[in-house]
Amino acid sequence: MKILLVDDDPRLRELVRIALERAGWQVVTAADGQEALLHASRELPDFIVLDIGLPELDGFEVCRRIRQRSEVPILFLTARDDEVDCILGLELGADDYVTKPFSPRELVARIRTILKRSQKAQAPTALTHGELSLDPQAHRCQITGQDVSLTAREQGILLLLLQDPSRIRSRGELITQIWGAGSQVSDRTLDSHLRNLRAKLEQAGASDLIETVHAVGIRLRALR
Repeated sequence: MKILLVDDDPRLRELVRIALERAGWQVVTAADGQEALLHASRELPDFIVLDIGLPELDGFEVCRRIRQRSEVPILFLTARDDEVDCILGLELGADDYVTKPFSPRELVARIRTILKRSQKAQAPTALTHGELSLDPQAHRCQITGQDVSLTAREQGILLLLLQDPSRIRSRGELITQIWGAGSQVSDRTLDSHLRNLRAKLEQAGASDLIETVHAVGIRLRALR
């Protein structure tokens, strides 16, 4: 697997590069936003580790431009424990984030978790719910024949709901199933992914498909 590592700190970049290569991955590095976009286009990485505070173009803008053409998993690095930054990154389509300072082992573990969830989501065959269909193996979601582009996290949430549409999934269950047991993901992080997923479904003509049951959880409505 090829990882694009983007950070303007050469010491940190080298430290993380060594850790990722020891984990068995090929690593391509970039020091600024413009270089990151160039490598993302030319190298076609399977995963991107992206610092927020970059020269030329910041990580938010890099993520936004990549998401216009690709659903490659993206993990943000942020120098501040600022929830606003983290939520904004998720709103732009990132799959997760790590706050500096962090240990390389923690970063490797986060990457493996995202990849594991993505691979697990690819195992089932296509599921349907009315005019909605989701083929996890092809990473393809459609509503009345119209493609809906989803991130790995969004696909994981929708896949879980589609497995039993009438069942109400609690917020705790969603976090555990999508991010893993013992994860420190907040409700606001889950809300960010749900908001993005709802907006994409609504744009494709399936408004109010994801129903919130007050104080209980969420489930899928019948698709009209």
